[in-house]
Amino acid sequence: MLAGGSAALNALQYGATEGAAELRDVLGERLGVSGGEVIVTTGSQQGIDLVSRCLLEAGDVVVVESPTYLGSLQAFRAQEARVEAIEGDRWGLDIGRLADALSAGLRPRLVSVVSEFANPSGATLSFERRRALVDLARRYRFVILDDNPYGELRWSGTSPVGLEEIAATSADDGRNDCVVSLGSASKILAPGLRVGWLRAPEEIRRSVVTLKQATDLQTSSLDQRLVAELLGDADWMDAHLATARETYQRRCSVLLDAVLGGFGDAVDVDQPDGGMFLWVRFNRSKIDTMELFRRSIELGVAFVPGEAFGSRSGRSHAMRLCFATLKSEELRTAVRRLVRAAQPML
Repeated sequence: MLAGGSAALNALQYGATEGAAELRDVLGERLGVSGGEVIVTTGSQQGIDLVSRCLLEAGDVVVVESPTYLGSLQAFRAQEARVEAIEGDRWGLDIGRLADALSAGLRPRLVSVVSEFANPSGATLSFERRRALVDLARRYRFVILDDNPYGELRWSGTSPVGLEEIAATSADDGRNDCVVSLGSASKILAPGLRVGWLRAPEEIRRSVVTLKQATDLQTSSLDQRLVAELLGDADWMDAHLATARETYQRRCSVLLDAVLGGFGDAVDVDQPDGGMFLWVRFNRSKIDTMELFRRSIELGVAFVPGEAFGSRSGRSHAMRLCFATLKSEELRTAVRRLVRAAQPML
């Protein structure tokens, strides 16, 4: 039963395509903007899809960091865009390589990044690279798509200033003119709550709302109400996020220790400061993680092979391990099985 009278009953009715005013105001307060600048989406994946449909035509160039999130690649390819991959490292997309490609004639319509704890690499785009990326966006007239569902799962270090804030503070009129930012309740509350949000320059926001109305009319009113109540309770959210960060930090440490203990110098892996993933690279070329995946499944353990995250081949030596779901001892068991599966290949 819903409590709250007529306001609660509204959660069972249609609502505005832009999102429920209550949730938009809560999100605006958390993000430090007006609620009117926020559009509620059905998960951040819908945000990627809507922005792709809004901005891209067949043959348009999209630059992605390599490796990158599979869902983004799928959305860009659905628009028949030409995806160009530029290598990243532990500090995110290599902006120097991007600048070289732009100087050589590459003209993207969109540059896509996951600015904090990227899926799958766990990398965070450094402040210096964020500032340089905004400068390049203005010079070469492309839009930056920043998908950031993991930023609040930081347990170490300090988050760099957001790309949208950099764009706004460096603009003559104080307005963000080149960054679309996405967020999601899926990673900080529950995956089944299909609620995300989008901030963008006004012209893009208007187009996104028109496309969303034709797609699903609106995001679930009931889900929006639940998310508004949870995000709006600052004390509860602070405690919840503190618990999530502590849990993920512990599980990450357990998984990292198990991987390094089991594989030793056969692998390279960076320790993230947050997020949900370890990006493990075998430094012996004979290790094919697609073959390793098939062997591992037979032993009851799964991971995502690296080739799923590349817009081209060349990730056959890598794999993404997730520490968000399993408990510590389960993670140790999983790695023992993984090592056993890999043993004939080492």
